[in-house]
Amino acid sequence: MKEDTIELLKRIAEAEDSTDPESFRGMAGWRSRDVRLNAATVNKLYMEGYLDDVYESNKYHGYRLSPKARLLLSAEAAADSKQTGQVESVPDRLFEDIVGHEETKELLQACLLAEKPVHVLLDGPPALAKSLFLWDIERAAGGDVLWLVGSGTSKGGLWDRIGDVRPRFVLIDELDKMNASDTAGLLSMMEGGRLVRAKVGREMSVTHEVRVVAAANRADLLSPELRSRFIIRKLRAYSREEYLTVVKGVLVRREGTSPELAEQIATGLDGRTQDVRKAVYAGRLVSQLGVEKAIRFALEGRGGEGV
Repeated sequence: MKEDTIELLKRIAEAEDSTDPESFRGMAGWRSRDVRLNAATVNKLYMEGYLDDVYESNKYHGYRLSPKARLLLSAEAAADSKQTGQVESVPDRLFEDIVGHEETKELLQACLLAEKPVHVLLDGPPALAKSLFLWDIERAAGGDVLWLVGSGTSKGGLWDRIGDVRPRFVLIDELDKMNASDTAGLLSMMEGGRLVRAKVGREMSVTHEVRVVAAANRADLLSPELRSRFIIRKLRAYSREEYLTVVKGVLVRREGTSPELAEQIATGLDGRTQDVRKAVYAGRLVSQLGVEKAIRFALEGRGGEGV
């Protein structure tokens, strides 16, 4: 990381933090001229993952520092004060699109900063905020993450991928659908950071500490040994008002949808689903299909949804 990049991010953070997050400018992000940078520099920072593209219209293109950039600045601040090792703080906006669940946010932030691994399992039925938490942690940790879907891991796949990637964080969606072979390896990694495996033509012995954040629709289906490795947080369903707020926040800040269009999509989904993914899909289709048809297509097949 070049020092001039750090200085650019510090300048942007100062300008960004001086803006009211509830104002239009705050929600729609800043323009390159607001932070006195040329478009080429802004685009370079965006391509390197330090900026999120949060809003775009014919007259306005808005950006915001990404969680990756905020964590980098926090680490830099800790280094400046001669504190090494762990990042001292995480961005206040890390989970900004998730309504409620304040204690879960506090727990996950603490786990991100903990010197030693603490593992968290988010438990609850489909279409809650479980995947939103995983998405935010993935964005914040950047290349230090290995993302797995329990139903998609293959026999031995978990061992090989952790051994090759050496991630700091392992994020697992649908943990309750992971096969027994992979959960056995996961138990060992979570307990002592050690994974030993013999396979044809290859001996594997890996010692590597990871922090596991997982989501499950039915934590009670997991073995007692696996459940004991986690702090388990049970998430409640959103109210109607909370769901609408989450949908509009995700569409505007993550997908770059205009506030007016986000309002239309949220209203169209009202009472028909609690799955935020459906709103994201509708938002991505709306420019091609229009609001009504995009929502209808996004909702098709929702009987198998899971978040």
